[in-house]
Amino acid sequence: MKRQIQSYFMEAKWLNQEYTPTMDEYMSNALVSCGYYLLITTSFVGMGDIATKEAFHGVSRHSSMVRASSIICRLQGDIVTHEFEQKRGHVASAIKCYMKHGACKQEAYNELNKELANARKDINKVFLKPIKLPMPLLTRVVDLLYKNEDHYTNVGDLMEYLIASLLIDPLPL
Repeated sequence: MKRQIQSYFMEAKWLNQEYTPTMDEYMSNALVSCGYYLLITTSFVGMGDIATKEAFHGVSRHSSMVRASSIICRLQGDIVTHEFEQKRGHVASAIKCYMKHGACKQEAYNELNKELANARKDINKVFLKPIKLPMPLLTRVVDLLYKNEDHYTNVGDLMEYLIASLLIDPLPL
């Protein structure tokens, strides 16, 4: 959680200084600020029998898979939210960082989609070997927040229902 807060502070600093980081600087910070490392473990709550102690340890043993999942979470989020966030004065996204090096927006999207494909390949490589880590534990956060649109920034009926189901009307234990 400390790293998470430090990454938010870095983004606030970049925003206030109107600084667009390099892609390396951005990704180093963005993989923490996207919250995936923190959310992947907290999302185990309520997952029932698949969220075992072994699954918690499995996440840390397969850090390349968690990193790839974080890349997917961050870049997929940036692609979906770029236009909206730039209009409201948000910190530079991966698209803007990539464009800093002379690329047009479409070239940035194409390159980031290649990065997404590579991250998915990295996850698939891990799954080519037998492991005891259920896939729903990895995909739950990204699918929920960014599957078809940005439910994180634009909270609508679906997110309100899911939050209410979890916090207001939980299933009795």
